[in-house]
Amino acid sequence: MESGTIPIDDLSGGFDLYRTLESGQSYLWRREDGEMYGGEPAPDAWYTTVVDGTVIRVRRHDDRLEWESTMDAHRTVSRLLCLEDDLEAIIEAAPDDRLLETAYDAHRGMRLVSDPLFGTLISFICSAQMRVSRIHSMVTTLAREYGDEIAFDGRTYHAFPTPDRLARATEAELRALGLGYRAPYVVRTAEMVASGDAHPAEARNLPYEEAREYLTRFVGVGDKVADCVLLFSLEFTQAVPLDTWIKSAIEEYYPDCDRGSYATTSRAIRERLGGEYAGYAQTYIFHHLRTGD
Repeated sequence: MESGTIPIDDLSGGFDLYRTLESGQSYLWRREDGEMYGGEPAPDAWYTTVVDGTVIRVRRHDDRLEWESTMDAHRTVSRLLCLEDDLEAIIEAAPDDRLLETAYDAHRGMRLVSDPLFGTLISFICSAQMRVSRIHSMVTTLAREYGDEIAFDGRTYHAFPTPDRLARATEAELRALGLGYRAPYVVRTAEMVASGDAHPAEARNLPYEEAREYLTRFVGVGDKVADCVLLFSLEFTQAVPLDTWIKSAIEEYYPDCDRGSYATTSRAIRERLGGEYAGYAQTYIFHHLRTGD
């Protein structure tokens, strides 16, 4: 087993593991006490994910981030948790805005995630009209039922299922697992990726709005889900998913940004929230309004 540490003081703007992984950005990590998205932080709790068949565990302990894996996972952990982002500079460059300033102050150290792409796509297809805790439970169930089992340090973990495996699931099976009307969306999108009809990675090198349009070809993916995939997996830091909480923020704080359509409202709110790093602003505002902290 490999292990390592990353000093928090070395990270510009600090790092809050709990807020980063339990702020509605990611559903591909598990908290090993079983209480993820339960509403309370757990000091020293281990969080685990599986990337390319490899288990990675991380925790915040005192003034450092600790990781364990079967490989040298330093660079992978840094990428998954966006530890190289200059968070201090991002916050300092943010527009002069009362709501955003309050959110940044309240949740300092929260970073974006950069999760594996297919798992992120399916997670946010499952997210429609769901609480974050329910989404996480649904994605965990998919991994348990259809993902490969991986032994690590005396425990068994489950990878998120591959497109091929998920494409072989039936709608009836997924409905029985609680996916409801999302079941055919998940199966059809998995079939598209498994067959090579389309792959979300094709969006990576497109201009932002073209990338969002490309992702909407997957079944169950509208503009909002596409923006979530772009922001939380493909590192389009300008993406601002217009979910319920951000729509509420627009109504109360930024009414002039409501331009009637998703595309035009998205452009207006991205500009208001700082352009290149508007996705960071969105994530802080989303978490702040959702938690009421």
